[in-house]
Amino acid sequence: MLTIIDKYILKRYLATFVVMLLLFAPIGIIIDISEKINKMLQNQVPVLKIAIYYYHFTIYFMNNLFPIFLFISVIWFTSKLANNTEIIAILSSGISFTRFMRPYIIGASIVSVIVLLMGFWVIPVSSEGYNNFRYTYLRNDGKALMRGDNTDVYRQINDNDFIYVNSFNTESQTAYNFSLERFKKEKLEYKITASRIQWNPKEKNYTLYDYTKRIVGAEGDVIEKAPEKKMKFTFDLEDLTPVVYIAETLSLGELNAFIDKERKRGSSNINVYLVVLYKKYSVPVSAFILTIIAVSVSSMKRRGGMGVNLAIGIAVAFSFVFFDKIFGVLAEKSTFSPLLAVWLPNIFFGILAVYLLRNAKR
Repeated sequence: MLTIIDKYILKRYLATFVVMLLLFAPIGIIIDISEKINKMLQNQVPVLKIAIYYYHFTIYFMNNLFPIFLFISVIWFTSKLANNTEIIAILSSGISFTRFMRPYIIGASIVSVIVLLMGFWVIPVSSEGYNNFRYTYLRNDGKALMRGDNTDVYRQINDNDFIYVNSFNTESQTAYNFSLERFKKEKLEYKITASRIQWNPKEKNYTLYDYTKRIVGAEGDVIEKAPEKKMKFTFDLEDLTPVVYIAETLSLGELNAFIDKERKRGSSNINVYLVVLYKKYSVPVSAFILTIIAVSVSSMKRRGGMGVNLAIGIAVAFSFVFFDKIFGVLAEKSTFSPLLAVWLPNIFFGILAVYLLRNAKR
């Protein structure tokens, strides 16, 4: 059962966090508009698309800076409780510091569940809307950059088949200098080549131009040729060069399936996708860690008042985000374990939270 004090603290916890989000979201939008207004006017972007973009931007922006907003909001209202000697009165009544933390943990649990569920289904949709707009209207050659490097693409599409294209045009759904090799027990079974392969959306198949198929036989090879041939394959041309932010746009089930498929294909970007997956679980956990640190730091009345607590809070929050980004990039660009990279900030700041909590109890 929640007591009156529990409800009072929990209400302040959630209300301050929501107010903090509502205060900073317009600031982020104004800054973003001031930076991108020239590009929008230059590209004559429709007003409706801009409005939809800023809806997605708000969700994307708040999700990325959620740890900072949460930490500062807890620091803020807990410091006010301390300066008004409310915490001293609560602890003097016989309530232990651990019991005092209960509404904070409940509040962190509510926030964590919301962030977790949003990360599974809501954030991917907003991430897609945000990134699609940015690459389409705000970046030079954005449509080419969103596909990364689409030249000399070599992919394993299943256990036996390997495909190669010299280049790939996303708008026309056409790949050039195409080849497909099928192996059976590590021996080449046949090889298909074409100067050009084009996807036919209505017929759901591909047209191969200058088609050649070489079937390897024990007594000699068999060669088939045709100026044009329609065939069906199990791969999609877009799978050759998925958009660089593809993992951010997939729901949990889609992301797991995508990672399994890319792992079988031997994708070089598998660490990037794993970082996105693991962060869906690590970010909600950070709500508990940052809440404990914030309460431990701000529950004591200091001579400098709230200013000192806020300074400490901002420094710790930005340090957390900094380490989170650094280790994430390290995992994406090296052989460093993505799982360890994503959870290291939580582990480090979790230890710090335990240390500060023990000192606060004293």
